[in-house]
Amino acid sequence: MKPKSVAVVGAAETTKMGKIPDVSVLGLHADAALNAMKDAGLKPSDIDGVATAGVSPVELAQYLGITPTYADGTSVGGCSFMLHVRHAAAAINEGLCKTVLITHGESGRSRVGAGGFGRNATSLMGQFEMPYGVTSPPTMFTIPVLRYMKTYGVTEEDLAMVAVVQREWAARNPRASFKDPITVDDVLNSPMIAWPFRMLMCCLVTDGGGALILTSADRAKDFPNKPVYVLGTGESVETPMVSQMEDFNSSKAFRVSGKKAFEEAGIKHADVDHLMIYDAFAHLPLYGLEDLGFVKPGEAKDFVRERNTAIGGKLPMNTNGGGLSYMHSGMYGMYALMESVRQMRGTAAAQVKDAKISVCQGVGGMFAAAGTVIFGNEA
Repeated sequence: MKPKSVAVVGAAETTKMGKIPDVSVLGLHADAALNAMKDAGLKPSDIDGVATAGVSPVELAQYLGITPTYADGTSVGGCSFMLHVRHAAAAINEGLCKTVLITHGESGRSRVGAGGFGRNATSLMGQFEMPYGVTSPPTMFTIPVLRYMKTYGVTEEDLAMVAVVQREWAARNPRASFKDPITVDDVLNSPMIAWPFRMLMCCLVTDGGGALILTSADRAKDFPNKPVYVLGTGESVETPMVSQMEDFNSSKAFRVSGKKAFEEAGIKHADVDHLMIYDAFAHLPLYGLEDLGFVKPGEAKDFVRERNTAIGGKLPMNTNGGGLSYMHSGMYGMYALMESVRQMRGTAAAQVKDAKISVCQGVGGMFAAAGTVIFGNEA
């Protein structure tokens, strides 16, 4: 993809966030979509491309009254929306469509019209992991994390520090689920979920959603809000079974998707002003910092402890409060994208001064997939 050839011209989350017991999954998709269309000054008839995960693009298009010439139902977990951005940019550049709507909606907490988390007994995970008690995200992610901690001397206190810094950012965000300050001791004294994860190291369980609208850069200046340009993208997958990762100390999918995005954008790490790394659990930002190349293997814990990612740090990260304190309805990638777009628009609750480039990294499943999107606000 040619950098800056496609731009985000509409972006919005659902009207309510957190606990929404009276809206279904499809209703959350629609609410976010209509809010994004309002943000862009568009009607459903102006949309000719749809992309979504969690519901079918067929269901979404019919519900909103859209007749698309491009549809994408890629679903690889929480980073699906990063892949949607990449695919939409390619589709727009190829002339398959002009204006793409990407939606997300989940009733993660209230479970209104939501499916369950489960694996068929005949699946790879069902045959080779579940019989040994690996049945849910906290028990799955412990497999690589324990090896990573042993290899690099990462402590529980290091993991707790990630959650503490995220909460500091959340305190500046009126829409964050949790804003009260926490300490390392607070995290370590919270209930044990699955070693080494304490409750405050684990993501929230909420209801909500978001939507983006993309179009070609030559049309982008005709919309009400400041366009945010797509500079580079990347994607990759590794394995549906966390036990079969190539290296428990690193995500191959992270490395491949990040390298591709940086090469496409033509930027260096020193050019990055703002960073979003999917944080379903406290270890993910550590892996992301290392696998994207911002620090060397084993150095992420010190980078966070020295407050480089905190307010006033040299690399502000997860400035919405992240999945640990802001929102996490199940597939967090859309919320990370939203914050990158807000930062590039200059409208974020905890705005990074003079930010021009934002990197947004997503994970799908338990290191099963990855997507990277690099945004900029200069044409």
